[in-house]
Amino acid sequence: MKYVVVILDGAAGHALAELGGKTTLEAASIPILDSMAREGIVGLAKTVPDGCEPSSSAACTSILGYDPVADFVGRAAIEAAASGINLADDEIALRVNTLTIEGDMMKSYACGHITTPESTAIVEHLAAELNNDTFTFYPGVGYRHILVVKGHPELLDLEFTPPHDISDKSTVGQLPRGQGAGLLLDLMDRAHEILAIDPTNEGRIAAGKLPCTDIWPFWPGAAPREMVRFEEKFGVTAALSSGVDLLFGLAEIFGLDRLSIAGVTDGPDNDYAKQALESLSALEDHDLVVIHIEAPDEMGHAGDAAGKVKALEDIDRKVMSRILGYAINSGDFRVLAMPDHPTPIELKTHVNESVPFIVWGTDIDSNGAFAYSERAAQATALVLDPGRNVMDVLLGR
Repeated sequence: MKYVVVILDGAAGHALAELGGKTTLEAASIPILDSMAREGIVGLAKTVPDGCEPSSSAACTSILGYDPVADFVGRAAIEAAASGINLADDEIALRVNTLTIEGDMMKSYACGHITTPESTAIVEHLAAELNNDTFTFYPGVGYRHILVVKGHPELLDLEFTPPHDISDKSTVGQLPRGQGAGLLLDLMDRAHEILAIDPTNEGRIAAGKLPCTDIWPFWPGAAPREMVRFEEKFGVTAALSSGVDLLFGLAEIFGLDRLSIAGVTDGPDNDYAKQALESLSALEDHDLVVIHIEAPDEMGHAGDAAGKVKALEDIDRKVMSRILGYAINSGDFRVLAMPDHPTPIELKTHVNESVPFIVWGTDIDSNGAFAYSERAAQATALVLDPGRNVMDVLLGR
């Protein structure tokens, strides 16, 4: 048996008046996902346990069959693992966004979705000025970077607000807070002064782009403990493709092979067809492949309903079509398709709600769903709680 897991990041959401009372999943033309839903098992999965932040780290941990509470790893530590950063016992990693604040308003949590080369140049400038025995900056992908702090475990207990939770809102009261927060607030102030004269920023302003005015640390994490490897846990070998470090970090921690595919990005410019074809080719020497696609989530954070609908249609037409063709021409084959969490357009951030899933393929019988959507999944009355059980359904355990 071969298996494919497709994570449509942030694809679920709420009904929108601008879409005639439909969600983006309902408004999108996704005939292949709808057909798989009619032929397969459809239901809702609670991927984020109550009390957990509805982030992709918890939700994707669930999809991979692990417990986001018992197997918890701080988000930044996961992303650090993707970059080959080995945290010492006295070190804490934090995610750092390069972003744009105007006055006290969060103009862009992603600095207008700055390119990786531009953002890398900015972070390297910050590193040259601010790295010392306490702080070390590491450039990442796009607006996402890592800060390692040595000798300050109290940072794990601070309160942080992810910047995408306050898009177009005031930053007042949202900065890192708690005992020891002054260390980070001082760093943020010094970074602000450096960014005001950064040459890459000057070029962006001249080109009519948003400048990177500030950095924003959040999502702290310590070095992860050793985890049971995916192959040992489930008895299948696995590989994963993605355009974001978080998923590659989870692959490192849980022992999935990483697929580096040129053209795979975190946005609508993703080469969907190439990601699908090269991921499927990995099934020649793996039992299971995970295809993680970030674009629907990015469109949700942007509040772009049309962009999110298009991302879903691109996934159906360019990814699911190739998976279906592969399945028709292969032997025993199963597919799991689902979001990790909802990212509703009107909220521009994640919510802790169950997400619709499909399991389709060999020896899978329909449970009566009429389409692939939030409402269609709810109508089946099938709920997986905890959501990590969805991997057992796929594997027939």
